[in-house]
Amino acid sequence: MSVRSILAVLCLAAAFSTPPGLFAQERPPNFVVIFADDLGYGDLAAYGHPTINTPNLDRMAAEGQRWTDFYVAASVCTPSRAGLITGRLPIRSGMMSYKSRVLFPDSTGGLPPSEITIAEVLKQKSYATAAVGKWHLGHLPQYLPTSQGFDSYFGIPYSNDMSRISPAPPRDQLWGEKSKSEYFNVPLMRNEEEIERPAHQPTLTKRYTDEAVKFIRAHREQPFFLYLPHSMVHVPLFRSPEFEGHSRRGLFGDALEEIDWSVGRILDTLEELGLERNTLVVFTSDNGPWLTFDEQGGSAGPLRMGKGSTWEGGMREPGLFWMPGTVKPGVVHGMGATLDLLPTFAAMAGVKAPDDRELDGYDLTPVLRGTGPSPRNEIFYYRGTDVWAARVGRYKAHFKTKSGYLKDPQLDHEPPLLFDLEADPGEKYDVAAEHPEAVAAIRRRVAEHRATVKPVKDQLADRTGR
Repeated sequence: MSVRSILAVLCLAAAFSTPPGLFAQERPPNFVVIFADDLGYGDLAAYGHPTINTPNLDRMAAEGQRWTDFYVAASVCTPSRAGLITGRLPIRSGMMSYKSRVLFPDSTGGLPPSEITIAEVLKQKSYATAAVGKWHLGHLPQYLPTSQGFDSYFGIPYSNDMSRISPAPPRDQLWGEKSKSEYFNVPLMRNEEEIERPAHQPTLTKRYTDEAVKFIRAHREQPFFLYLPHSMVHVPLFRSPEFEGHSRRGLFGDALEEIDWSVGRILDTLEELGLERNTLVVFTSDNGPWLTFDEQGGSAGPLRMGKGSTWEGGMREPGLFWMPGTVKPGVVHGMGATLDLLPTFAAMAGVKAPDDRELDGYDLTPVLRGTGPSPRNEIFYYRGTDVWAARVGRYKAHFKTKSGYLKDPQLDHEPPLLFDLEADPGEKYDVAAEHPEAVAAIRRRVAEHRATVKPVKDQLADRTGR
């Protein structure tokens, strides 16, 4: 055998014996965040739904990690998205308010340019970055994704039920099977330009997916970050003709099963291009189900309440992580949050997370790799500009309570309500009297947290229509 042949054999043997993830050090991993809208904890088959078929998300759960205690930064759209993209509680950026809970088409504010997004962090290693879908962090030019570290943007700038035409059709036509895109004068944008108004909503999920796949293919040779926040399953619900009657769960199930199809196309594309072992895919949602829309809304499963509330159903979400060869498959019971994505991605990419400001996220790579427990031990549940509840370890204290969108009164609790979320995830049994030490520990942790929060401009308050 020649020297050249021997070297070839040795190189081939070395390639097959290389530990998983070593080659990834030569090229930083790709990141794909798929973010549903108003999806409940109980809406996926992997989380127990009996009639919605989500085989691609089930695959992510089986081949990757399914987190049981995964949280978002807020119980409504805008502040939740601000928390994910910056790794900071939205109170720190002014993206949480009592005056307006989210941004509207006549809002003048948005995510401040001084905030540092995941896209901007990853630019330290020349990542290609794209946002495809619902943004809802400011529709004016200085707040759009292309001003926040993203090379390109394709999607709607705020919720799909906004810019409603006047006079609006009757309620039975505005929502459900009779709803039409023309009832909502929502623009579809490419970068800073409106390309369609109103956006044709039945084809949005498909068009978002096509755009996402096109981006992945175009940037297969360099590290990339794809942020894919879907418009669905926020009301009004729409799905493409191919998915009409697709689900036993009706219109809601049709829309969600099309999102599952979209996830499948992303996974298939990564595998076709040989990128699956160097791409972390994360799936979650911005907040819990919009329960006041009955069958048009989702389900929080065993959890209490939904969107808009600081009960578990408002902020605990499905959390799926998939990266064959890196993410150790299994069910994770430790706490995690969308706030943790920025520091986790920074660690995996080998770049520096911002150190000139307070970050509220933790690096989850030990959990993803199966080498250690989650470093997160607390969750702060904000409504407006105040902490309404807090979890430390297994216990959660409620200082104030109110449902998401019902006209029930706000209730102040002194002493706070206390629930053992490991024994009682549905928050049915107040155990404050039995565990005063847990109440005291949570009070101390909340006080420590509040001391780190500095007043900033309220970005959601100012609207031209007021």
